Amino acid sequence: MGKKIAIYGFGGFGREVKSLIEDINTNKEQYEFIGFFDDNPEIKNTINNYTILGGIKELNAWNDEISIAVAIGDPITKKSIVQKINNPKVSFPNLIHPSVIGNPNNYTIGHGCIICANNILTVDITIGNFLILNLACTIGHDTLIKDFCSIMPGVNVSGEVELGACSYIGTGAKIINLVHIGKNTIVGAGAVVSKSLPENCTAVGIPAKPIKFSK
Repeated sequence: MGKKIAIYGFGGFGREVKSLIEDINTNKEQYEFIGFFDDNPEIKNTINNYTILGGIKELNAWNDEISIAVAIGDPITKKSIVQKINNPKVSFPNLIHPSVIGNPNNYTIGHGCIICANNILTVDITIGNFLILNLACTIGHDTLIKDFCSIMPGVNVSGEVELGACSYIGTGAKIINLVHIGKNTIVGAGAVVSKSLPENCTAVGIPAKPIKFSK
């Protein structure tokens, strides 16, 4: 049997991550999936044949070595959850789907990252911790992706782009080369980012322009 692994977040993406783990195990059994953690009080201990192991409290009291995948799309929420996990028995592996195209020698990656099916990573890419790279994205050369970013399906990131920490890139967005996106910034679905964006904003449209700012 492989390492015991559980998923924090019993939403649709959490169930997709379970499928990703199954695909990883198809090549070589690396993980033994044991269930989900979630702090939603409406979730029962067992729902639709999925086992709910508890929430953060139960995870921090877990006595055995356990790997955790944090399957939360919202970057700020994801960061908050990770900061609450203080159990030294917990590790955060990188889960990379077998279909991902890209030589691991051509990129560096932190921990706790989830890279889903059919992504393409080229060369000289630097990835921080707790990235979610959803289905069928492309990441170009010399791109820097900082901690807790979430990139939704079908995003194209050109070369020499920097994504600030906790940025969220919506489905189908396109980011032109040499663009910097500030931390905590949301890029709307289908947007085309042709100029750098400041931090703490939401930007939409073609070309993408900020429509509001947050604190």
